[in-house]
Amino acid sequence: MKIAEILFWPVAMDVKYKEVEAMPDNYIDVCFFNGAIRNSEQKHLAELLRNKSKTLIAFGACAQLGGVPGLANESNAQEIFKTVYHNSPSTKNLTGSEPTQVVELAEGEVELPIFFDEVKPLDKIVAVDYYLPGCPPPPKIIFNAVEAIASGTLPPKGSILAPETAVCDECPRKKEEKRITEIKRIIEFTPVPEKCLLEQGIICMGPATRGGCDAKCLQANMPCTGCGGPRPNAEEQGAAMISALSTVLGIEDEKADNYSANELASQIKDPLGTFYKYALPSAIINKRYKK
Repeated sequence: MKIAEILFWPVAMDVKYKEVEAMPDNYIDVCFFNGAIRNSEQKHLAELLRNKSKTLIAFGACAQLGGVPGLANESNAQEIFKTVYHNSPSTKNLTGSEPTQVVELAEGEVELPIFFDEVKPLDKIVAVDYYLPGCPPPPKIIFNAVEAIASGTLPPKGSILAPETAVCDECPRKKEEKRITEIKRIIEFTPVPEKCLLEQGIICMGPATRGGCDAKCLQANMPCTGCGGPRPNAEEQGAAMISALSTVLGIEDEKADNYSANELASQIKDPLGTFYKYALPSAIINKRYKK
């Protein structure tokens, strides 16, 4: 059954920006916007599609939260350019050149987008009506969203179009509510398939992450990395996970267990990439601040 006509799909259709710009406002019924905002071209496209769309949906972790590219918020644009064009071991830049916004060539003038200091999720640029979480969003919740759109049964604006559960609620692994005394990496051993990964010492973001994925990663013996965003009723995904991890590690009772919180923290090789892999730009502290 045909329910829609695709008007703009850059990876599959040759539609030019000027064609979208010529559309009347609110001409597009629903727009699924994929990707975070890193430069001026992406900002223009977000603002353009917001004006042309009746309903704007942030599709996927990058649009909803900032995504993996948002980890670059640990550095500003100048620091990123310095690393990429000067300090990278594989870079030979004898002239010390860097990208400039406008370049004159024999064929004419070439203009590059402005590279912003930070990555932002879509709703930091324009108003967003709904969110489809995941990296990528699971087919099941995409289908449910399309069905709700087609039937006119969408929930109130601002809703996340995914179940009100955490990944842990969908995980079939057995939880014994036991404490652990060390943190391991998935590359260091093969975990027992039937047991909770967190209780085997592997940081799994399941307790802090919204479900809807049927815990597919965990069924493949891999930990959840948090692409679904904060679990329901958790404003801050990283903080929620740190709280859950503290309970499993028994940090509040460190004397009885004879180990220190600092020793445990040192076992986490990449705290930022672990707790904020997808959600740093949407976190309470969403970038590195300098004095």
